Amino acid sequence: MEYPFWDTSLGYGALMAALSVVHVFISHFAIGGGLYLVVNEMLARKRGDRAMLTYLEGLTRFFVLVTLVLGALTGVGIWFIIGLLNPAATEALIHHFVWAWATEWTFFVVEITAAILYYYGWRHMTARAHIVLGWIYFSAAWLSLFVINGIITFMLTPGDWLATGNVWDGLFNPTFFPSLVFRTGITLLMAGLYTLLVVSRRDPDETKGRLVRLNALWGLGGLALMAPSFYWYWSALPANLVEAVGLTMRIPQAYLVDSYYLAGFLFVLLVVAGFVVGRRTRPWLAVVAMVLGFLYFGAFEMFRESARKPFVIQGYMYGNAVPVTGVGGTPSGTEVGLLARMAYRTGDDGADLFRHACRSCHTLEGYRPLAPALQGTDEAFIASIISHTDALRGNMPPFLGTREEARLIARHIHARLDNRHLGDIYGLEGVALGEKVYEVRCGRCHERGGFRDNSGSIVGLERAEYETLLDEAGDYDEAMPPFTGDSREREAIIQYLLSLR
Repeated sequence: MEYPFWDTSLGYGALMAALSVVHVFISHFAIGGGLYLVVNEMLARKRGDRAMLTYLEGLTRFFVLVTLVLGALTGVGIWFIIGLLNPAATEALIHHFVWAWATEWTFFVVEITAAILYYYGWRHMTARAHIVLGWIYFSAAWLSLFVINGIITFMLTPGDWLATGNVWDGLFNPTFFPSLVFRTGITLLMAGLYTLLVVSRRDPDETKGRLVRLNALWGLGGLALMAPSFYWYWSALPANLVEAVGLTMRIPQAYLVDSYYLAGFLFVLLVVAGFVVGRRTRPWLAVVAMVLGFLYFGAFEMFRESARKPFVIQGYMYGNAVPVTGVGGTPSGTEVGLLARMAYRTGDDGADLFRHACRSCHTLEGYRPLAPALQGTDEAFIASIISHTDALRGNMPPFLGTREEARLIARHIHARLDNRHLGDIYGLEGVALGEKVYEVRCGRCHERGGFRDNSGSIVGLERAEYETLLDEAGDYDEAMPPFTGDSREREAIIQYLLSLR
């Protein structure tokens, strides 16, 4: 909160995903493609295969344009975006891993230089020198991944670094090696998918059939390496994180399941292309494979990102850039408040608090919208919900502001909602309205058949007992808000609860 706030109508998560997934898709191809080129060049020169060498020379042009131009542009774009979205977290990563970033930059310079010279060297270098240059390119590219992998995995599993602050503990964290193997598999998969797209445009002859099979095998080899390494990665995650993903975090659950299906579809498609269709592989089939690969990789990245919530750096800093209490000597909590920590304020405290405390993950109407969940409610209810966000279904950080700051945010949100009665907003009455009232006022903490299901204690009571339950709702638990609905909502929710018999 020590930085100005970049306010945009776009959802931060969607904006970051749109750019970062494209970049990592290209950057992993830059590594796998480099290995693909040099390995196949070695084999082709050994066999005297001029057709393969001609194909590889042409592929190098495509390779250099994609990796050096698009890869570099999207890489710079990521730095630009994260500096706007979460400057505090960006500062922390630069501060704690400054020499790691410098090392990665050095590898990147070597990688870029070697790629340009490799393209130039097809007709101006000896075979031996050209192959050596290819290995230099691949080694620099993979070592760049080696360093960045440590920083990326640190954000989800900092491990002993939280206690020691030692850079090596942070870099070589619990998921470093399984993630490195998994991402190496991704580089092979990307190499297979990109090259399959290139050869799909060739005329259907024997050479094309041979290349399609080769490229499909590279993709299948990547999938074969990724399957066991992801199991290793999953087993290296902290038990509490695995439990949270399994029980309360629906978004990473969904992405995880999607990744399984997409990997299966991709496996079948590569087998069909390489061993059934062969030389008859058309560009549309290669495009479908590329799209599946993009979605698969995107699903994994979104799983990794969403599993980290509510933190931007697990156990160190929340997604809204507020440090965890007691870490780094920075005070957090209701005794300090949030406004006191804001160096840049607009004069509208409610809006400023919403931007800094909530906006990093939620919009009112767009990305992860709050309006559908809160419209038709009142300021007191919203303020109570804000004060105890960590008790809600999902995985949200605790609200580290004061009660007055919670009321200011509630007022800001409430003024921008549809404030008609719930029954009028949704056109409901009776039991149906009561079910909606339960969903809005109770279901965020007690989901029937799911998160903190309390059916065993509330189903089968008499009307008078439900009346007492509503009267004393705010007294059962500090995190439980009092029932602030009107008489119409009250009668409807009682009817709904009675219907559960």
